[in-house]
Amino acid sequence: MFRYLLRRIIQMVPVLFIITIIVFFFVNASGDPTSMLLPPNATLEDRDAMREALGLNKPLYVQYGIFITNAVRGDFGRSFRYKVPALTIVKEKIPASIELAGASLLLSIAVGITMGVLSAMAKDTPFDLIANGFSALGRAMPNFWLGIMLILLFGVTWRILPVSGRGGWRHIILPCIALSIQNASRIIPLVRSSMLEIMHQDYIRTAKSKGIRNSVVIFKHAFKNALVPVVTITALQIPTLIGGSLVTETVFAWPGLGQLIIQSVNGHDMSVVQACVIIIALITMSANLIADIVYCLIDPRIRY
Repeated sequence: MFRYLLRRIIQMVPVLFIITIIVFFFVNASGDPTSMLLPPNATLEDRDAMREALGLNKPLYVQYGIFITNAVRGDFGRSFRYKVPALTIVKEKIPASIELAGASLLLSIAVGITMGVLSAMAKDTPFDLIANGFSALGRAMPNFWLGIMLILLFGVTWRILPVSGRGGWRHIILPCIALSIQNASRIIPLVRSSMLEIMHQDYIRTAKSKGIRNSVVIFKHAFKNALVPVVTITALQIPTLIGGSLVTETVFAWPGLGQLIIQSVNGHDMSVVQACVIIIALITMSANLIADIVYCLIDPRIRY
């Protein structure tokens, strides 16, 4: 296992290097940041002076060399908008994103696994139909539409929950629901199909023939093995929840990485965009590595 982990960590280095290349050149191709930093009546000399001060007058490969050298040391440059190091801004937003992502992940796993297991055990019953309908509806509803509907219902009509900002536990309820419904809808059919497949395995029939209670067979023997695909999709959802919840964080004015990326893209704040994307890439690769480790803990037959 140690050799496998070491090999995976080494493999992350070239992947991260390729990501930095793609991010750097795409961000630089998105536009000239001096147009956002200078007033509309700025002269060409003013723009040239600003480009020289920011190092934007150098060839792209030179700019990339400077960028990657500094990034290795944790320096992604200074934010044009906030006038502080870009990584400082990103680190300030990470706790809010982790808070929302963690709550949404727990809710989606709890709802998805519970409904998936019950749906498999109640196959072809009204509950199974309701669970499948909820799964299809949840995947079909866009996050931004669901968020707006939750705001209209709980914030405008009933006025029982706050609809923006980050404060007490009540502030996280609506964005958490909006962000977790779609993820839970993906988990339900996975758990259902895995449970139905496992319940027809020989070792399950053997356990039943020995007179073991049905609840013990389900939760001790079948349920654990059914979690393998859930771990996979959960690992893929973690980076999406942390950095990909752009619309949800914007709708609810949640001060996380998603909202920061939107603001930075609109303001051509290249340093912050690059720092956000690279941090999210690191989280993605780490989540996949952790998922591989959890596979072995869930199913001892898996070896690397």
